[in-house]
Amino acid sequence: MKLWMLRHAAVMLPPGLCYGASDVAADAALTRQAAKDFAPLLPVGTAVWVSGLLRAQQMAGALQAERRDLKAARVDTRLNEMDFGDWELKRWDSVPAAAFDAWMADFAQHRFGGVESTQMLLYRVAAALGDLRPAASANVLWVTHAGVIRAAQHILQGGGVRIREAAEWPKDAPEPGGWTALDL
Repeated sequence: MKLWMLRHAAVMLPPGLCYGASDVAADAALTRQAAKDFAPLLPVGTAVWVSGLLRAQQMAGALQAERRDLKAARVDTRLNEMDFGDWELKRWDSVPAAAFDAWMADFAQHRFGGVESTQMLLYRVAAALGDLRPAASANVLWVTHAGVIRAAQHILQGGGVRIREAAEWPKDAPEPGGWTALDL
């Protein structure tokens, strides 16, 4: 089974803003272009799961416009981006160094912004991955976010469902509109 992960296109926000769980729109033209570029790569019969956030749903809709053979996407909020709480829609450079340092000092458990920890994100992504395993003969596409993609990479590439420190977190995720695939 192959898990394809397609990241939403660039959002319609000024650069430098934290927008994890914030439900913001993606650029429509970039979304259509990314869907057009990705559509030929996806195997026929691939199941589509999509985050509950607008920017990911825009991408799923654009992909389905390119690939009429795809069934309706299954909305799964476990694929939503990490919730940065108080820091949502604030400039990253306005976050006090002490707040960022506290997160890095306890990367797994600290709730950066007061809502969700990295460990909580890993648990919900692991639960979604667990729901894929019974259908191991099929391909699945997640239309999602960088944090979810990194969490899936961490889990599937040997890190497991737990994390101790920021150095263990995958550094690379697809750029907006980009994709990756992992074997399950």
